[in-house]
Amino acid sequence: MASNFSVKTLSVLALALFAFCLQATLGEIICEHLDQDTCAYAVSSTGKRCVLEKHVKRSGEEEYTCGTSEIEADKIKNWIETDQCVKACGLDRKSFGISSDSLLESRFTEMLCSPQCHNSCPNVVDLYFNLAAGEGVFLPKLCEAQEAHARRGMAEILSSGLVAPGPASGAKLLGVAPAMAPF
Repeated sequence: MASNFSVKTLSVLALALFAFCLQATLGEIICEHLDQDTCAYAVSSTGKRCVLEKHVKRSGEEEYTCGTSEIEADKIKNWIETDQCVKACGLDRKSFGISSDSLLESRFTEMLCSPQCHNSCPNVVDLYFNLAAGEGVFLPKLCEAQEAHARRGMAEILSSGLVAPGPASGAKLLGVAPAMAPF
């Protein structure tokens, strides 16, 4: 167990060191200078979040540019989230904005709350923490509820040998609206 903890700790430290070195080699980040493969989930050197924008040229051809949003990141500046983080968190670099609706999708929340994302991707966690807070939800509580639901679901599967319907599908069968977990 102790060696497993050491491996995890070393992995997180190695990833953090890699990200720090990557940021140091890039210099000052200006959103408008980023390409479409690095724009989403980047934060400029001034602390403003970068956003991927789509424009249609007169010819009808689509063009993608990176722009600076008015939204500031908390305590993060000059940062481009790694491809590993984008993948671990279930995100897509080609996205055009984000929505709090994604927090209602159990698969997305599972990936966002996973140790690979939550412990290693500070920019993504900061972004979704603030998005959840804007909806009156505390992200750590949402992650706790996600983890408890996953454990309960696995226990039901293991005890019965069958896949049990989730709370939403069971509620639909009864003709009632599912209740949201308190946060």
